[in-house]
This record gives sequence, C-alpha cells and structure tokens, in this order.
Amino acid sequence: MIKLGAFEELVLLAVGALGEEAYGVAIKALLTEKGGKKPSIGALHSALYRLEDKGLLKSWEGGATAERGGRRKKFYSLTSFGIKTLEEAHQLRMDLSKDIKGLNLGFHE
Repeated sequence: MIKLGAFEELVLLAVGALGEEAYGVAIKALLTEKGGKKPSIGALHSALYRLEDKGLLKSWEGGATAERGGRRKKFYSLTSFGIKTLEEAHQLRMDLSKDIKGLNLGFHE
C-alpha cells in the first residue's frame, strides 16, 4: 500500500468526485466547499504533481479558451491504481475505526 498524506487523499477524492471537470480551480473550490480547506493553488499543484508521479492520477490538457487568455486547462483523473489506493485507505480506516469503543459510525456486525 502506498503512503498518502491527508491532503493528498483529499485531493484524490476531489478529483474522483469532479470526474471530467477535475482541474486546479475546480478542485480547490470543492476542497474549500466540502472540507473547509483553502489550499493555495501552489500547494494544490504540488500535490497534483506528486500524485501523478506516484501513478495515482493522469492528466491531459483541454482546449485553449478565450476566457483564459488562450491558455489551456490541465485536467486530472484517477488511474486504476489511484482508485485501488483510495479503496485500501478507506478499508484501513474502517478496520481501525471498528476497534474504537464508543465511536458509532454505523457499523453492523
């Protein structure tokens, strides 16, 4: 299992949630809206590059638009390895959470 930092995991989840609309500004907006995080665009791009280097994300450039001054958006999506890594991280959390007495997360045994 690959090690993920908490922020990296949130970025992966945001990319997955956004689907085909996952690009820097949209990822940052979702993290702010859902998680109360306000990452700098630099920190976000650093995480995206690390995740891509680890094989958890893939990227491609969209078409240039006039609203962006002719610049292209860089889009991201989860790789199959990224999905597997998120599933493993979730399972680990579930397994560990079950052992915490008094914590009610809706587990049924």
